[in-house]
Amino acid sequence: MSTHLFLSPELGRYGFPEGHPLSVDRQGAFWRHARALGLDRKVVLGDAGVPASRAEIELFHDADYVDRVIEASRRGSGYLDYGDTPAFPGCYEVAAHVVGAALEGARRIMAGAARRSFQPIGGLHHARRAGAAGFCVFNDPGILIETLRAKHGVRRIAYVDIDVHHGDGVFYEFEEDADVVCVDIHEDGQFLYPGTGSVHETGSGVAEGTKLNLPLAPGSGDREFLRAWEKAERFVDAARPEFVILQCGADGLAGDPLADLRLTAAAHAHAARRLVALAERHARGRLMAFGGGGYSLENLSAAWCAVLEVLVEGTG
Repeated sequence: MSTHLFLSPELGRYGFPEGHPLSVDRQGAFWRHARALGLDRKVVLGDAGVPASRAEIELFHDADYVDRVIEASRRGSGYLDYGDTPAFPGCYEVAAHVVGAALEGARRIMAGAARRSFQPIGGLHHARRAGAAGFCVFNDPGILIETLRAKHGVRRIAYVDIDVHHGDGVFYEFEEDADVVCVDIHEDGQFLYPGTGSVHETGSGVAEGTKLNLPLAPGSGDREFLRAWEKAERFVDAARPEFVILQCGADGLAGDPLADLRLTAAAHAHAARRLVALAERHARGRLMAFGGGGYSLENLSAAWCAVLEVLVEGTG
């Protein structure tokens, strides 16, 4: 069994008008670097396939919100939130392709056709059930979690997020869900969007203790990340998940224009390597990785390729 990598022209269109930090050249930059490293010969290329259906999207998102995205997509202008996430012509269809690729990756893994997958254009972790946020139209990890449970019978899921921004759209929408274990290493939210992710937030109600936030001070590098990772790894290991999701945003690398951590791609490789081992131990190897943020093309290419290299060389 192999690692499946999802790329397509439709996925490459996920981005916003000229001058926006999340541009449409991210997939191309990553793929050029991956080919230069010879990674294209070590993966199974998976097309985005068909876009997710409205019913699939609504496993997570509210119908009223989906209506708003469809209308804004037809109009092709305005904002889907308060100013970070512009609408553009066809944005509904493009965002549905991002979700569709995630669901196809899950289908292949659950069918035994793949062991792991990587979706560089994905990991849109800020969108909430009722709205867009932070460059994210639809929350593909959130939809994936609901799909794994509703259609594939998976119960315990570990969601691990190392994007520099707190994954609030996943964390809070599953805050009271004890079967979704969330671990989030991010730059301290008191200094950075979305301003959330305190160490004191550990889940609510029956889910108390199933969530772990590990904020890092601005300027932190690999040493601080690895120290936090030890806690993260113990937390996931104790949860014994049946499926592992990694959101490996590259915006924590030194020099990203929107944040102030100083990680290297080695931090991402370490996280991926340890999660591959945990997935082998508890989840029959089932792991999906998502590219998430990253606003330096050089950085995202380095971090995502470091993750992909680990995935293709992992055991199994």
